[in-house]
Amino acid sequence: MTDPVIRKMDPDDRETVVQLLGESDPWRRLGYSADDWSSIFCPTPQGRDSYVALLDGRVAGVAIVKQKFLLGDYLELLGVAVWARQKGIGGQLLRHIEELVFKRTRNLFACVSDFNKPARAFYQKHGYQEIGPMPNFLIPGSAELLLRKTAGPARRKGQ
Repeated sequence: MTDPVIRKMDPDDRETVVQLLGESDPWRRLGYSADDWSSIFCPTPQGRDSYVALLDGRVAGVAIVKQKFLLGDYLELLGVAVWARQKGIGGQLLRHIEELVFKRTRNLFACVSDFNKPARAFYQKHGYQEIGPMPNFLIPGSAELLLRKTAGPARRKGQ
């Protein structure tokens, strides 16, 4: 297996990304349909930085970042194809995003569903702190947990 290639998403990736997300949890459990993904990826998310990870020429993962969220950026979505999981794709994609984000700001935020134990462990392993729950945010009876990774305070002493 070769290392993944990470690049900006282009319109030709749309169909594969929509299929990748449509086949994956937690999004199925959260009620996202192919129509939802199709409207988000039209052909790429507007006003967002979108990246794909390619493994052996196939789209294996996707990440979307919204700039200027609170005092940092927000990782809106990080997804890895079912066939590509447990191969380090998510970690490499996340490190790529962090490298870009921490050049321009000091905080990166993300959310994870409280029931998604593998994702919670993944983010914790990569240095994210759980800030707090947002109960009944996407679906009844479940919370989205706000996460943060930081390179330090947004303002430095003397600013």
